[in-house]
Order: sequence, then C-alpha cells, then structure tokens
Amino acid sequence: MAHAAGHQPRAEEPASLWKRFNAGLHEFYVAPYRRVFARAKRDEEDLFMMLVLSEALGLPNPASGMTLELLPEMLDRMHEWHTRQGLEHSPMDGLSCC
Repeated sequence: MAHAAGHQPRAEEPASLWKRFNAGLHEFYVAPYRRVFARAKRDEEDLFMMLVLSEALGLPNPASGMTLELLPEMLDRMHEWHTRQGLEHSPMDGLSCC
C-alpha cells in the first residue's frame, strides 16, 4: 500500500506511549475521588474562613494577630461562604455583600 506524498507511518515513541498510558492510569484512579477531594477542600476552606472571621462573628480567636492580615482576602469570598453555610445574608454586622 502506497502512502500519499511520501509520508511513512511512524511507530509511536515509547516515551510518548508511556506518558499516555500514565495519564490514562492516573485518570482511572483519580476520577472516582475527584468530588470527594473537592468537598474536603471546600470544608477545609470553610473552617479556615470561620477561624479568620471568628472575631467578627463574636467568637474569641486565639490567633487574631495572625489572621488579621487575611481579612481583606476573606472578605472577597464572604458571599460565597455565607451562602454555602445556608445563610441568606452576611452574619457580620456592618458588612453587607449582597
């Protein structure tokens, strides 16, 4: 069988085959747990948000000096957090995000 314009079919290089096989194997083992890991990450972020915002929520915060610097970053994500917690409005007085 002749090939058009002098193109010869090449066997795929072993390194390329190995990369594709490795990617497929990784996806096979990781895919079932992707949702579980995403949920665990979100729960961890919610706990961290609660720690950073605890003083504003009326809870004593033993790490207030260290978490004060993080407030501006957390306030940007406040709306997403309080809706995920099932709260219609921000639980903090003086801070309305929606």
